[in-house]
Amino acid sequence: MKGDLSTMHTTRTIGLRAVTAVALAGLALGSALAGAIPAGAATTPGEEQYRPAVHFSPEKNWMNDPNGMVFYKGVYHLYYQHNPSGNTWGNMSWGHATSTDLVHWKEQPLAIPTDEQQDIFSGSVVVDKNNSSGFGTATNPPLVAIFTSAYKDASPHRGLQAQSLAYSLDQGQTWTKYGQNPVLNRNSANFRDPKVFWYDAPDGGGYWVMTAVEALDHKVLLYKSDNLKDWTELSSFGPANATGGLWECPDLFPLAVDGNPDNVKWVMVVNINPGGVAGGSAGQYFVGDFDGTTFTADTTDPVDSLPAGTPLAGFNDGSYGGWTVNNEPGNWKNGPFADTPAQGALGGQNQVTGYAGAGLVNSFNDGDWPLGSMSSPEFTVGSDYINFLVGGGQHPRISDKLDNNAPAGDLLFNGFEVPDGSTLADAGWTGTADLEPAFQPATAGGDYFIGAKRINTFEAGGAPGDDRQGTLTSPVFTVSRNFMSMLVGGGQRAADSGEVLEAQLLIDGNVVRTLSGDNAGALNWKGWDVAEFAGRSAQLRVVDQAAGGWGHLTLDHVMLTDHAAVPRSDETTVNLVVDGQVVRSATGTNSEVLDWASWNVAEFRGRQASLRIVDNNRFGWGHILADEFVASERPAKPRLQGYDWLDYGRDYYASVSFGNMPQNKRVMLGWMNNWDYANLVPTSPWRSAMSLPREVGLTQTADGPRLTQKAARQVDKLASRASYSEKSARNIAPGIHPLPAAAWGDVQRIDVTFAPGSATKSGITVLGDGTASTEIGYDATTGEVYVDRSNSGNTGFHPLFPSVDAAPVVADANGNVTLRIYVDRASVEVFAQDGLRTITDQVFPGAGAGQVALFAEGGTAKVKALTVTPLAGSMFTR
Repeated sequence: MKGDLSTMHTTRTIGLRAVTAVALAGLALGSALAGAIPAGAATTPGEEQYRPAVHFSPEKNWMNDPNGMVFYKGVYHLYYQHNPSGNTWGNMSWGHATSTDLVHWKEQPLAIPTDEQQDIFSGSVVVDKNNSSGFGTATNPPLVAIFTSAYKDASPHRGLQAQSLAYSLDQGQTWTKYGQNPVLNRNSANFRDPKVFWYDAPDGGGYWVMTAVEALDHKVLLYKSDNLKDWTELSSFGPANATGGLWECPDLFPLAVDGNPDNVKWVMVVNINPGGVAGGSAGQYFVGDFDGTTFTADTTDPVDSLPAGTPLAGFNDGSYGGWTVNNEPGNWKNGPFADTPAQGALGGQNQVTGYAGAGLVNSFNDGDWPLGSMSSPEFTVGSDYINFLVGGGQHPRISDKLDNNAPAGDLLFNGFEVPDGSTLADAGWTGTADLEPAFQPATAGGDYFIGAKRINTFEAGGAPGDDRQGTLTSPVFTVSRNFMSMLVGGGQRAADSGEVLEAQLLIDGNVVRTLSGDNAGALNWKGWDVAEFAGRSAQLRVVDQAAGGWGHLTLDHVMLTDHAAVPRSDETTVNLVVDGQVVRSATGTNSEVLDWASWNVAEFRGRQASLRIVDNNRFGWGHILADEFVASERPAKPRLQGYDWLDYGRDYYASVSFGNMPQNKRVMLGWMNNWDYANLVPTSPWRSAMSLPREVGLTQTADGPRLTQKAARQVDKLASRASYSEKSARNIAPGIHPLPAAAWGDVQRIDVTFAPGSATKSGITVLGDGTASTEIGYDATTGEVYVDRSNSGNTGFHPLFPSVDAAPVVADANGNVTLRIYVDRASVEVFAQDGLRTITDQVFPGAGAGQVALFAEGGTAKVKALTVTPLAGSMFTR
C-alpha cells in the first residue's frame, strides 16, 4: 500500500483527524515535566535499541515499499518510498541507498522528491542499454525510472494515479523527470506500481513489458512499449485467489524449475493489503506461463464447497430464520442488519464475495454508522466444530461492555461541564503555553465523550492542530476510592520518541501514573489502580509535548470508582454464547471477502448455546459479514491457506525483485512491516526496515513447481565462527530448557533440526529476557511451523501486533523439521524445509534480551542438530 488511506468501501465517520506528517519541532517544558520526560533516544545511528544490524533501515524518517531495485556497473541500487520530513507516512518520495554486496548499504541523497503537483509512489528502474528512450546516448545509456505519479489538488490530473518517467545519466545518483509525463494514464485513482522488464521474443528482438495494478479491481494489467514512452495494453490477469484487499506491487519473471533451462515457468507476484494469510499486508504468487502477451496461471484455486455437517444457519430463504434482530433506533435504513438478509453488497459498499447461497448477514445497511446485534435461537452443541464464513471489519471483542455509560463512582471536575462563558481557569486549573486553562474545555473533536465539553489539546491556543503543546493541571482532589477511571482518546507516543503525550496522576508533585490515547478519535474507558494513594491529595495533569500526526490528547469524565474501568468493546464480531457467556469469538479482516473460520466446541457438547453477531463500531470497517454456520466434525480450512504466499508472517510486503541481475539471479526484497500497525511501531528516529535480500527459485513439488527462498549468499558471509553447536541428538523433555550463554545473542543465525516425537509443540525461543521471548516452533497437531510473538516484549502499541503466525510444513521422510532462523534485534526471519516456507515477523524485545532456549509441550521431542552463529553487523558500522 502506498499509504493512501482510502478504504475498500464508503464509510460514515465523525470527528476523525487526518494523519499529518510528523513535525520536527518540539516544545521544551522544563521543570514542569520533572520526572515525566522519557529518556532521549540514542543520537548515534546504529545504537538505538531496535536498530537492525544486518537489515537496511534509513538513518531517520519513514520508509515503506522498496522501489526501483536494479544492479548496474557493480552497484546494487535500492530506492524506496520515503518521507523525508517525518516518521510516519507522507510526502512520498524516492529515497536511495547503494551497496556492492547487498548487505552493506550506504544511504544516498534523496532521489526523486515529491513536489507541489505529485507524490512519487512505487515503481521500478531499468537499464535502457540500447537507449530506446532517447534519454541518453549509445555510449552512456540511461537508467530510467518508471513510477506512479499520485497527483495532488494542484495538478490538472488531481486525484488520479498514472505512470511517469524520470531518467539518470550519472548511474542513478540524480534524476530528471520527463517533461511529457504521465506516459500512461487510465484516468484511474488506483492504477499504480509499474514493474518493467525487457522481454526477449522467441523469434528475436523484444520489447519492454510493464505490469501494473488496478488495485480495487484486483487486476494486473500488462503493457508493451518499444521506447518506454508509448504503451499498448497487452492483457490483464485477475481477479484470482486472495482478493480481500487492494492488489499492489506486481512482479513477473521467469525461473527454471530445479535449475533446468528446458523447464522454465513464469512467476506472477501480487502483493495484497489487507487480506494476507496472517492478517493485513502480504504477498501472494502464481506460477504459470507468459507468451509475451498473456500470463496464464497454473495455480488459481477453485471455489470450495460447504463443509460437511449439519447446517445451523444459511440465510438463503429471504429471512433470518428465527434470529432476534436488534437494530439501533433512528437509522433511516433500519441498520445495521435490516429485517432480512442481504443478497450481496449494499449501497456504498464494494463488491462482497466469498459467501454461499442467496443471502448473508451484512451489517453495512446504512453504512458503518449504525450499531446493533442479532442472536440465533438456542441449539444443542452436538459436534466438535462450528464452521462459518466471516468477513468485514477487524475489531475483536475486548469486553462485555457495549455501551459508553460511566461506571458508578464520584465524578471529578464536573466532567468539564463548566458554565457557558467560563473556562477551566475559572475552575482552578493552571497551565502553560497552548494549554493555558483559558483555552479549555473544548466543544469540538473526538467521539464517545459525555456531555458537551471535554479537554482536547487539538483545540487549544492558536489555530487548532496537532502542534499545539503545553501542560494543563487540575486543582487538588483527594483519592477516596481504589480506582480512577476516565475517557481517553487521541494519540500516544513511544517512550523513546523524545515526546510526551499523556495524562498523569501527580502525588506530592511526582508522576505516579500515566496513560494516553490509542491514535484514535474515539474516546474509551481507561484508568489506574490508585488504592495505595487512598486519602492522599492528588492532581491530574495533561501533558502535550507532541507534534505531528496524532499529536493531541482528548480527555473526559474523570471519576473515582470502586472497580477498574472496563473498556468499551468497539467490536464487529461473531460469537458463541453458552450459559450467557461469550466463550468463542471471531472477527473479520478488514475485507469484503468472507472466508472460513472454525471454533473447536468439543468441550460444550450436549450444552445449550446460541450464536450472537455484534456490530458495535461506527467508524472505518465498522461492519460484519457472516454466513453458513455448519456444525461439523472437522474444522474448515480457510481459503487463504490454500493459496501460495511469499511469506506466512505479518511483516513481508511489497516484495519485488532486482532488475538487471548478474547471471540472471532472481533476488527479492520486501518491506518488513504491516499496514495494520506500520505507523506505530516503537522505533525512532526511523520507522521500518527492509527484509534480508532473498534469492528465489522454483522447485518441483507434489503440487507442481513452487517457490523456494533463501537469504542471499552475501548475508551468510557476515557469519563468524559458530558460538554454540550440538551435533548429537538428544531428547527435549516437556518444559523450557535454556541453552548456555554461548548460544545467546540478538544478531545471529540459528540452524536447528528437530523431530517432534510425541510433543504437540516443540522448538526454540529467542530474544528472551527471563519473562518474555519469541517462540519459534512446530505444532504437530496442525502440521505448521509458527512464530509466536504474543509475549515477545513490547506488543502493546497496537492490538493487532501480538500474533501467532503459522505456515503449513510437512516433516521430511525422517520425521524431521529443519529451520534456518535469522535474528536481528527486532525481527526474526524463519526459513523452513529448505525455504519452501518462510515466516517474517518484527518483534520488540526488552533491552538486553538475547536468551535462547529449547522447549517441548505435551510430550518429548528430539533435537537432532543445532548451530548458533553470530552475524557481524553490516549497517551503521564505523
